[in-house]
Amino acid sequence: MTDLREQALEYHAQPVPGKISIALTKPAETAHDLALAYSPGVAEPVREIAANPDDAYRYTNKGNLVAVISNGTAILGLGNLGPLASKPVMEGKALLFKRFANIDSIDIEVKHRTPEEFIDTVANIADTFGGINLEDIRAPECFEIERQLVERCQIPVFHDDQHGTAIVTAAGLLNALEIQGKELCDSTIVCLGAGAAAIACMELLIKCGAMREKIYMLDRNGVIHTRRDDLNEYKKLFANNTDKRTLQDVIADADVFVGVSGPDLLSAEDVALMADKPVIFACSNPDPEIKPELARSVRPDVIMGTGRSDYPNQVNNVLCFPFIFRGALDVRASAINDAMKVAAVEALRSLAKEPVPQNVLDAYGSEGMSFGPDYVLPKPVDGRLLPRIARAVAQAAIDSGVAGIDTLPDGYLSDAC
Repeated sequence: MTDLREQALEYHAQPVPGKISIALTKPAETAHDLALAYSPGVAEPVREIAANPDDAYRYTNKGNLVAVISNGTAILGLGNLGPLASKPVMEGKALLFKRFANIDSIDIEVKHRTPEEFIDTVANIADTFGGINLEDIRAPECFEIERQLVERCQIPVFHDDQHGTAIVTAAGLLNALEIQGKELCDSTIVCLGAGAAAIACMELLIKCGAMREKIYMLDRNGVIHTRRDDLNEYKKLFANNTDKRTLQDVIADADVFVGVSGPDLLSAEDVALMADKPVIFACSNPDPEIKPELARSVRPDVIMGTGRSDYPNQVNNVLCFPFIFRGALDVRASAINDAMKVAAVEALRSLAKEPVPQNVLDAYGSEGMSFGPDYVLPKPVDGRLLPRIARAVAQAAIDSGVAGIDTLPDGYLSDAC
């Protein structure tokens, strides 16, 4: 761990501080170049945009620019360390946007006293960008922040901790259940954790076919049920009319366990109580709710997923958020709606069923990967993720009426690109 700490600090400090920079896209070598880039030439696109705001997509980088914005109230698993401390994470997100979808991104860390101040700040700068990725904002404030920004901004606003996690979780769970011979609509689901990611995951699973009454959500005080008087409006959506009160009560005969809570909270004894052929996504990072080897020691029939790269079936947001934004930006979408999220789920889960390219196998030192218990999600380096998910999201945006264009260009992001 000491070596990793030193390597991480060296990585962020050398050869220059940070992980992102600005690159020029136009020549700026001659007097004529400068006259075009700035005064007097810059006045011409200014006049065009003033007359037609959509021309900002033609003459500026708006259509390929995403803001990664945080207030630092929920940084990774480290908690509320403030806006400035969140900057390495936000720069990291910008790096991932560029690496996986060639999207330019800038990080913005906001100080504020109230959620309203944060909302006003973001809304007031939103027109600069083609999309906004909210990051590391604690619950329950994040729900109201996102809701108001979606209403006030004419560009996509996407809280990745909620929806990115939900999309990858839904895709992996649907595939795992298919392998186990089960249907989502018939499955009993236990969700340990009731924060932003948990609530978004369960809501998206419901949109994909899960039954709300078959979902048992737990927070620090146990099962969320209808007779509790300490629930906020978001937890109330999952208040189950049940006499069950503990994890052990609800895990008995459950088909699915989703953990977005903390390490080692699911015991081997708990896993033994689950239904035949269970699915466990233990996504607490860096340490899962239960280690895969422990779960398999009592249930060899389990399909496991975690948030870690050193186990099979990593539930990793990078499998979707760069490509969702790519598709949304390319059709000038005004929002990322449920239709686009479900389209991303279907594209992601379908790709896992196709033969894995050799370059992906080489990257992971594997002789073979195929759809099955240890491969329910594609790997992040799979180059097909970009065209498949971006195309699906872009088409869903057009079909659902939130796109600024009517049709995708011929050959848009073909797999051969």
